[in-house]
Parts: sequence; C-alpha cells; structure tokens
Amino acid sequence: MIQAIGLTSIPRKEQPPAVDNVSFEAHAGRVTALLGAPGAGKTTALRLMLELQRGRGITYFRGRPLHRIAHPAHEVGVLLGDVPGHPARSVRGHLRMLCAASGVPARRADEVLEAVGLVSLRDERLGTLSRGMDRRLGLACALLPDPHTLVLDDPARGLAVAERRWLYDMLREHAAQGGTVLCGTADPKEAARFADHVITLDGGRIVADQRAADFARTRLRPRVAVRSPHAARLSVLLAQQARSTQRSVEVVREGGNRLCVYGSTCAEVGETAFRHGIVVHQLADEIGDMGPGAGADAQPQQAPESRPSAETGPQPGPNPEPEPEPEAEPESEPNPEPEPNSDPNPCPEPEAAATPDPDPDPDPEPETATPAPASPGADPAASIPPESSPDAPDDDASQAAPPQQQPTTPRTTPPAPRPATVTLPPPILVRPAPTPLRPVRYEIRRAAGVATGYIVGACVLAVSALTAVLLARIGHTPQPRLLAAWPVELPLPPAALGAGLLGALAFGDEFRHPALAADRGTVPRRLGLLTAKLFVASLTALALAVLTVGCTAELLYLVYGGELVALPADWPALTAGWLALVTGCAWAGVLAAGVFRSTTAGLAAVVAVPLLVVPAVHKITEGPSLRGPRPFAGRLADGLPLRRPFGGEQHLEALLRLLAQPVGGAMALSVLALLCAYAFTGLRSRVR
Repeated sequence: MIQAIGLTSIPRKEQPPAVDNVSFEAHAGRVTALLGAPGAGKTTALRLMLELQRGRGITYFRGRPLHRIAHPAHEVGVLLGDVPGHPARSVRGHLRMLCAASGVPARRADEVLEAVGLVSLRDERLGTLSRGMDRRLGLACALLPDPHTLVLDDPARGLAVAERRWLYDMLREHAAQGGTVLCGTADPKEAARFADHVITLDGGRIVADQRAADFARTRLRPRVAVRSPHAARLSVLLAQQARSTQRSVEVVREGGNRLCVYGSTCAEVGETAFRHGIVVHQLADEIGDMGPGAGADAQPQQAPESRPSAETGPQPGPNPEPEPEPEAEPESEPNPEPEPNSDPNPCPEPEAAATPDPDPDPDPEPETATPAPASPGADPAASIPPESSPDAPDDDASQAAPPQQQPTTPRTTPPAPRPATVTLPPPILVRPAPTPLRPVRYEIRRAAGVATGYIVGACVLAVSALTAVLLARIGHTPQPRLLAAWPVELPLPPAALGAGLLGALAFGDEFRHPALAADRGTVPRRLGLLTAKLFVASLTALALAVLTVGCTAELLYLVYGGELVALPADWPALTAGWLALVTGCAWAGVLAAGVFRSTTAGLAAVVAVPLLVVPAVHKITEGPSLRGPRPFAGRLADGLPLRRPFGGEQHLEALLRLLAQPVGGAMALSVLALLCAYAFTGLRSRVR
C-alpha cells in the first residue's frame, strides 16, 4: 500500500508549485492510475514520492518511507522514461549487472527475460531496441528484484495497441498477486480501461479520487463524431428529430465541419443525413472526455452532468432506446439528389433538443466489454470497469461504444481472466545475505559488459609500443622511461593516462547512463560502491602497467636486441614507483569523476596533477627554507619515533622516497583531496 501525504514541490521564483498538497492512497491488489494532462504535475508527484526531487511531504510504502528501507529496489520497482542503460550493453548483460547490484542470483535475469518475452533478443544491444522492446526491458528491470510495488510514469506512451494491452495485462497480473501498482497516464480512456482506481490531477492538485466505474460514468460519455460540409444544417435536423421523438440528444459544434452528438447512435445520425441528402465524410462512435474533475463530487447513484456547451436548453439525459449493434462501422452515405446551394436554416451555434424523461436513467457506463440492454434504474457503479477485458479494442477512433442502459441487476461476476501468455517471473523466496562482494561483482560486470575498456587498453598498448620504438631510435632516453614509453615532453605516460581514463569512466558512465539511479535520482554514494570501483580500477591499472612494460620490452627486444631490456639494478624501486603512478592516476580519475559527475572532469583532474600540482609541490618542498642538507625522505625517516625490526625500515624509506618525489607527493595529495571532497559531497547529499 502507498500512502502519499502532503506532497508539495518547491516553486521556482514566483511561479506556483507544480504539485500542491497532494495526498492519496494506492491499495495493494489494485491498479491505481494517476491521471493528468501534460503539465498537471503527475510526473513531479511521482518523483516526490520516490524522493528523486526536493520538496515537502512524505510517502509511505507499506508503512515505511523510502529512505528508511534498507534495499529500496526490493520494495519499489520504478520505470520513469527510457531504460537508463549503456547503448552498447546487451540486454542480458544489463540485467545481470542489475542482479549483482540488487543482490539477486544471476539466473533471475533469464527468468525475467522469459516473462517479458525478450529471450530471443537477449544478445541485442540496448541502443538497437525498438520502443516496445525498450518498454518490455524497462518492466523487466522493475520486476528484477521482485518488488511489492510498481511505480511507472506513462509506460504506454508511443506503444502500439498490442504492446499497450500486453503491458497493462502484466500490471494487472502483478496486482492480482497482491502487489501495488501506481501508473501515471495522460489518457482518461486508457485509465478507465486498465485501472481499478483513478486519481485525477489538474494544476498540481487532486480534483477527483474515484473508482474506475465512477470515473467512467462521470467523465467519459459515448458520442457520435460527424464530419460534414453541412454540419450546421445536420445539427438543426438532429435537434428537430429529437424534439419530435421526445428524446434527449445533445449536438455540440466543435469547430469547422465537425459535430459531436451525445445520446444518439451512428445508425440514427446516418439515416437522418441520408433522408435529407446531406453528405457525410465521417461517422464514428467515440468516447468523449468531460474534462478533469467532471463529476468528482457526484455520488455513484447520480447522473453525470452534460458536456459544457454554448446552448441554453435543459441538460440532456441518456438515450432510452435499445442499444444498436456494436459492430457499426464509420460510413458515408451518397447523396441521391443534387445538393442545395444554401442551407435554408443556417445555425452558427450548436443546438440541443432535449426533453428529459420523467425518470431518466443514469448515464450509461462507456466502453463496457459486453454491453447488453436492460431496464433502467440500475446502479452503474456495480458493473466492471471499462475495457477490463484484455480482448477489448484499444483504438479509440474505431471503437464502438453507443449509449446503453444498465442491467437490471448488478454484475457480480469477476473480470475476465488474464491471458495465459501473461506470466510474471517466479517470486524470490530466499534472498541472499548482503556480502562485501556484491558491489565488486556489479563493478566487474559493468566494466566488462561494454567494449570501451578493451578498446582503451588496446590503444594504450599500441601507442606505448610505437612510442618506445621511436624513443629508442632517437636515443638519449633513460631505460626506465623507455620501458614505460614516457617521453620527457609528456606530463604522463600513455599507460597512466589510459588508467586515469578507465578510472574516470567508472563513475562517468554511472552519471551518463544512470542504471543505479532509477529509484534514487542519482548515483548512490555508498562506501561499498566507492571501494569496489577503486579496487577494480586498481586491478585494471596494474594489469595495464604490467602489459605496457611487457609489450614494449618484447618489441624493443625484437627490434633492437637485448641491450635495451636489461634488468636495472634498482628494479624493485622502479617497479613500485611505476605501479604506484599508474594506480594513483586511476584512483584520481575515479574520485574526480565521482565528485564532478563527469568523465571529462575525471580525466582533466588526472592531467592536472603533473601540470599544476607537481609544480606547486616542487615549489613548496624545494623553495628557500631553514632546513638541513639532508633530503626530505631522510628527514621524514629520522622523524619517526619507532624503528621496525629486522631491517623493515628500508622498505619504509623506499616508500618515503617515493612520496618525497614531486610526482608521487602531488599524486598522493591529489588523491587525498579528492577523497575528502567525495566524502563531503556524500554527507551533503545524505543531509538533503
């Protein structure tokens, strides 16, 4: 169950808030539609509920706010817009990555793919999916952790009829199994078809909170849409015929040559036009929308108000005539006689000839699945919601929904069962206990799921090998720089730049394709996720550093012989410095991208270390000061209060010498500063 209390958005400048004091409930076992035109505030309300946007109010999901739930994805499945995944990632790889993030077994991805019908497309890239397949994948991501509640924002926008029917059948099946479904939509007829309860928003406020049957009875009315070049004359004839037969018929002129006739049928309007020789270009049954809040205060036993129009006649009642066949198709009758040049009775305004019955029936419920005429006086709220049957047509223009009378006795039969092809994935009975390896598995699948890392590594190896060969041919390059392919003119070697780029991509891709931010609004700043990214980035950087030296040494041996690849005497210190440099660049890229939320900013921070930080550190440490002749590393070693036994101080002195170098000290200071900035931004987001 969802309980939204006092949701209010923060207004911008002098504008009113997009959502103002919105409170409602969505019960378990029901599909609740949040209806509103574009700009009514339904998307803002959903984002406030999910704490994706700052504002006032609180929302309880089964008695707990979202920030009090340890694993929000296990409670709420979210689908807001398109699937936020890397376009080069495969469908199955994307779901397996989310499985690692949610702590569910990897086989859950195959179960969900089978449930949504994407087994044949599991190896397709996300960027190649159609709109319908993307909606299916979005629903699969929402159902992946087996949540109790589904929150979706206009999921059927842009879908075909069959895809919309399948999607709503899945939502109703989830509700039938005891789940809660809250779905935003802008189409009132669509809300009446699939929802059990409809909450209408207009101008950021709730104007109606109704059952689907009451919503359809008060807001939706069947009508006949007519297009004719002689619409004014036809409206007068229809009004005259209604007066002569003492029937309630309302004719509304909607501009141009279009008429909307309430209380009549396609057959009657077509016969009238044929008898008087009026050409008809369109004749179709439609469902008219009475506007937001229509009949919101009416009781279920009251008849809805008529459509607002310019006429001054009495309000029309429903049509007491028997219901015609619902298979009536739009037709156009030929004119057997020459068309008169002018209308004898021009009528610029719409007319309605309405003589209400002494005891009019309530307005019939539109778009019922199995209409049948019966005696008046029945309660329309007792019937099932409109189009609750999955076999009902979804095309509003060609849908036959003539006015009808209610059954003598309320229908107590349950809605039609869902098709056998619509099945949800099996529930997760036992969830694995949280382990520190969960974010590590997620980061490994994230990094290995796309080809970006492999391409960057291949480019680094190729550039390093070619640079080493050119440096060896030119000469005058020390052997350590030659093996690292590090020219004196470059601030960093290619391997360090590549490690920094891969580290920046670790967080940059999270913000560019926020797969983890669907129910949080932004990438979570948890310590476990940061540790996993630093750990995987370190492994990647170490592998890249070793492969770079190995490839350059092998190529130099093949081209110039073994003189250039002889092992130097101080190789342990050189190896430690080389690995520390590449790992530090990777860490700087990860932290800078996490702080500035951009891959470009992460790579810029890596390049700024030798260009800006190193000169500053060099000026501080080597400037004029009152210091002894001993170097900085020796002074640090002398300042230590304790000595490690068995000669361990030599390793510590090597580490201090590494930190005392301008590049090493600058890298250490940069990583420490970025780590503090990351911690500060994480604490600030938690306070918000």
